[in-house]
Amino acid sequence: MASKSRVSMASLSALLRVLQVSLMAASVVTGTNVCHAANNCPWITEATASGLLGGDATGSFSPPATSQPAVCTFVQSTEAGTHTLRIAVEQTPDFLARLESEYKACGTEPSPLTAIGNEARICDADDHQKLFAERVVGRVRDQVFTITISSTIKHDSILNREALKTRIYTAAEQVAGNLF
Repeated sequence: MASKSRVSMASLSALLRVLQVSLMAASVVTGTNVCHAANNCPWITEATASGLLGGDATGSFSPPATSQPAVCTFVQSTEAGTHTLRIAVEQTPDFLARLESEYKACGTEPSPLTAIGNEARICDADDHQKLFAERVVGRVRDQVFTITISSTIKHDSILNREALKTRIYTAAEQVAGNLF
């Protein structure tokens, strides 16, 4: 009886080793497909963006170019319209002048947004024709960021004004935290 249990334990142990090696080999071969993120946005994941936009979103990332910021764009489309999250980050030595320029683009006096990076402000970014949006402008060290969440859906039940303000604050927390 003892010899049978040793043989079966040895066989079982060998079988487990073969399975482990096979699973590791399979994960190495297929790991790039299974573990690869859908976009390369360094500040927010596609899953987080989807949650902020109220449904499955598709993301894209444009790296910085000469005089252009790095930009992540997430879009969630339905038959009724589109929800978009856009994040732009620009590293600049003259960050105060750039920040002031972004504040002016807000139009109306932007409101301070506490506990988000440095000097963050929130403003209405509606175009008063087809776009309903909120925007945050701020900085972390010498990096100026702008975040816009918008909807093209009239009377949007998911991204109404209150939800836009809450969700853009959450996005700003995430982005500013990742820039530190």
